[in-house]
Amino acid sequence: MTAGFGLVVRFTLRDADAAEAFDALVSRTLQGIRQHEHGTVVYVNHRVPGEPDVRLFYELYADRAAFDAHERQPHTRHFLEAREQFVAKTEVTFLECLDGKPQA
Repeated sequence: MTAGFGLVVRFTLRDADAAEAFDALVSRTLQGIRQHEHGTVVYVNHRVPGEPDVRLFYELYADRAAFDAHERQPHTRHFLEAREQFVAKTEVTFLECLDGKPQA
């Protein structure tokens, strides 16, 4: 199993309207990720039960270079700028793989 490069990002959104707009922004961003980022293995936006204004991203890249390429994409740059109007707090946790089941 290759270690890859992963992170979890927890977004606390300003309110319900911000959460709805944020989800729409993420959906538009995912179109670009799906089309242009072959090194992005997993990029998922999760809702947290019982916390309606929280979103949790799980991101896994083939390697650090794939993550760096993701960060340079126009759709990602747009997301990083536009999200600020919806987000009250952002917490990023970078991950190191210890063990697991690789994607088939």
